[in-house]
Amino acid sequence: MASPTTIRRPAATYVGLAIALLAAPIFIAVFRQVTGANRSDLQVLARELGVWVLVAVLLWIVKRREVLPLTSIGLHTDRPLRSILRGTVLAIVVLVVTFGLYLLLQQLGIHLGDEHRRAFHPSPWVVTLVMLRAGVAEEIFYRGYAIERLQGLGAGRLLAWVLPLALFAAAHYPQGPGGIIAAAVLGAVFTVFYVKFRDLLANITAHFLGDFVLNVVLPLVSGA
Repeated sequence: MASPTTIRRPAATYVGLAIALLAAPIFIAVFRQVTGANRSDLQVLARELGVWVLVAVLLWIVKRREVLPLTSIGLHTDRPLRSILRGTVLAIVVLVVTFGLYLLLQQLGIHLGDEHRRAFHPSPWVVTLVMLRAGVAEEIFYRGYAIERLQGLGAGRLLAWVLPLALFAAAHYPQGPGGIIAAAVLGAVFTVFYVKFRDLLANITAHFLGDFVLNVVLPLVSGA
């Protein structure tokens, strides 16, 4: 277990934690209220751009306000191939777990993927961009930044792992109970992997690949 990051500017870190744990779901909820249900690729892209802005602001806080390197949130770029290979292995694990969850929840009468029943379906390239944003933003927010900074502020390991996981799962409430359960289980897998390796690029790779296969590749292959 790596030592917690030394927090030299706690005020900046508290702002960063607010962004990491709360800003994205609040922004998406407000955006949905203002613009209504998704009706076009452009509307989806506008929403995604807003989340990317939040990611950029958080990284700016890390570099300029906390004056810490990106390695302090587990983002190492010295051995990217190793990280991508790790992430690919984790993606396979995630897909297996997702398939098992799907079968289990079906037996319990809980549906996964209810959001796909809505009338509007973004173009595959737009869905790919959404999956990329999800992989990057959610792993930075709920794993790399939140876990490291909560521990740096003195939170115990259990709280630093469980609080971001609980908020990550809750943020998937638009997908219904099945989405929340799936996010909790898969988020736990991502959390365990991050805590073990402190390799955020691997987490991002796995998150993106898993979402991409489930939401782009399978629908294209099945013709859905």
